[in-house]
Amino acid sequence: MKRSSGPRKTANFSRSIHQQLNMYALAAGAAGVGVLALAQPAEAKIVYTAAHIPIVVNGPDALVDLNHDGVSDFKFRNAYQPQNCRPSCTQSHSESLTVTPLRQTNGVWGVVSQKHLCAAALAKGRRVGPFSPFTSEEGLKMAFFSVNSITNNFYCPWLKVKGAYLAVKFVIKEKEDSGWKQMTHFGWVRIRMRGLGHNETITGYAYETIPNKAIFTGETTGLNEINDSSLRPNPESLPSSPSEPATLGLLAMGAPGLSIWRRKESLAATQ
Repeated sequence: MKRSSGPRKTANFSRSIHQQLNMYALAAGAAGVGVLALAQPAEAKIVYTAAHIPIVVNGPDALVDLNHDGVSDFKFRNAYQPQNCRPSCTQSHSESLTVTPLRQTNGVWGVVSQKHLCAAALAKGRRVGPFSPFTSEEGLKMAFFSVNSITNNFYCPWLKVKGAYLAVKFVIKEKEDSGWKQMTHFGWVRIRMRGLGHNETITGYAYETIPNKAIFTGETTGLNEINDSSLRPNPESLPSSPSEPATLGLLAMGAPGLSIWRRKESLAATQ
């Protein structure tokens, strides 16, 4: 069979086909970039320490060194104090549980309770990061109660829990190419409560080793970047129909994209 030596005819595609091809080309490029990125991931690493540190009533301060560098980052105090207010009242006393960041650059998640600034008592799974409301106030109250024959006064959220998480930030001096820098890290401290007037207990703490990387309260191990809001796709970029197959764009996202596609397939199966 004799081949033609003349120029080949150019195939003419419709405009919609051209658009689809362009979209797949862009998605393939994104997939290639995603594969390269997965080759050397910036893995998050959480350092968790199980603990049993008593916060003794009128005892010495309980100290927490999150990164075990020999420098305490926070101190806790459990105080009971009789008050003499004669002749107006009798049998008065105050009880308080407080936390103090041991550097001005350290901080505790704060919350307002009855017009008082207090340390927040957080449930498991709360995101702790750069936009969390930290305060560096010394002697920040976690729980406070005072009583006398005239009135009672109590506030701060740790009064009402049997256990919760304290969200914290602290700095670590780290060496970079340009020299030593103070880098901010986020973490949490878990505390079991028996109630004011009793010894409380620090049962564990953890921090994220990547500077300025968020952590979730109660998180002790593994990668957390797939839970980070910065990696959640824009809903407008997803297929408009649950029945559409997985696209290269979703596949380029790796595990998060595959999870999204599987959820959409499940939805399609139930409709």
